[in-house]
Amino acid sequence: MQLSIVFKTIGLLLMVFSLTQLPPILVDLIYAQQQYSIFLTAFFATFSIGLLLWFKFRKSKQDFRIREGILVVVSFWFVLSLFATIPFLLSDALQMSFSDAFFESMSGLTTTGATVIVGLDDLPKAILYYRQQLQWLGGMGIIVLALAILPMLGVGGMELYHAESSGISKDRLMPKLTQTAKVLWLIYISFTLACALGYYLAGMSVFDAIGHSYTTVAIGGFSTHDASIGYFDSVAVESVAVVFMFLAGINFSLHFFVWRPNHINHYYRDSEFRTYVAFLSFLTVVISLYLINTGQYQSIFEAFRYGIFQSVSMATTTGFASTNFSAWTFMLPVLLIFSSFVGACAGSTGGGIKVVRVLLMFKLAAKEIKKFIHPNAQINIKLNKCGVAENTLISVWGFFSLYVIAFIFIMIALMLTGLDQVSSFSATAASINNLGPGLGKVAANYGDISDSAKWILSFSMLLGRLEILTLMALLHRAFWRF
Repeated sequence: MQLSIVFKTIGLLLMVFSLTQLPPILVDLIYAQQQYSIFLTAFFATFSIGLLLWFKFRKSKQDFRIREGILVVVSFWFVLSLFATIPFLLSDALQMSFSDAFFESMSGLTTTGATVIVGLDDLPKAILYYRQQLQWLGGMGIIVLALAILPMLGVGGMELYHAESSGISKDRLMPKLTQTAKVLWLIYISFTLACALGYYLAGMSVFDAIGHSYTTVAIGGFSTHDASIGYFDSVAVESVAVVFMFLAGINFSLHFFVWRPNHINHYYRDSEFRTYVAFLSFLTVVISLYLINTGQYQSIFEAFRYGIFQSVSMATTTGFASTNFSAWTFMLPVLLIFSSFVGACAGSTGGGIKVVRVLLMFKLAAKEIKKFIHPNAQINIKLNKCGVAENTLISVWGFFSLYVIAFIFIMIALMLTGLDQVSSFSATAASINNLGPGLGKVAANYGDISDSAKWILSFSMLLGRLEILTLMALLHRAFWRF
């Protein structure tokens, strides 16, 4: 294990991350709420530690291998969350414990959206902006941003890209890795700007429009208000949110292949996209019809309004709330939690198992049924009219096995801390799927659970963000054999 190149890279990434402490200072200067000192402190602390790490190991010229890439990615998400706690700890308006501050920063950077804070409406604007910005950075992954910089500084990036990128497809969009990172961020920023404009035209203030565009495109779910999107009570605002949650849940590579040749038929030719649309449509219809049937709302329009919004929000693992869905009757809250297990598409900013994996598991199950009926038949599994390699199918089932095992252990661990079964199950689902809201004691926020439960859930969020395999590889003893 070549630790010198690991420390050097973490130092460089920390220096990059320190720059993200500067925009909240500008926000504070605009609103004059005297919060700039905490962000200046965070900037100098983060930059100094990063500079010291880089300076000590700056002469390291070793090759960057996959093991170093995995170690950098996992350790950096932990270290980044650690340094992101500084503004939360220093703010007099919050007065948070370290456990709460780490939970909040991990939830932000992993785009989970679970919060321990109550009274968002009364917090300083700079703190609110900082929370939203954390999710925006975590959405695409700050390491992907750094990939556009690190090669210029003599650090190879391909291993980082493979360790960080989500989904089962890690193909580069452009010949050079730096070009791939720039293309991804160009699409990401374009969506963010369009979403902010949409929110502003729908009636949000400039501050709320920018803040919510960050967390919508990142599929994060943090809001500047305790009531989330429900604070605005606006069909127009909810419509903008639904559109951009849907778009952010699509594979960003697919967006690129549509935009570059300017040919929209790439969408409906994609098997995962068609399944994604069908799943969201089915969920929306079921939820809306049950709301109508149970008389939850006075009009059919309201039933469809809230049914559509909550279905898209939960299925894409965004976690926004336009109403208190946990109070809905029958099995609707549980169904919405279960929808997050499917999640968004591979290569999107969403969480969950991912649509393409679920699709392949269904195809494999159908193949086994056909093989049982016709034992001698040769049946190939296809995706986008192309055969799927056997090692890909094995990888999908391997991921699912680890997912189930991790889910069970985390849920049991939460129950051992004193949480009831419903709260433990929904909190595990909300954290490992990077969803945010749960049921029971964690329906509103996570402030009332124990510190030990918060640390367990912080680990679960990171596990979900790195799609299990990356973090599990680090915990395996074979990884540390020199």
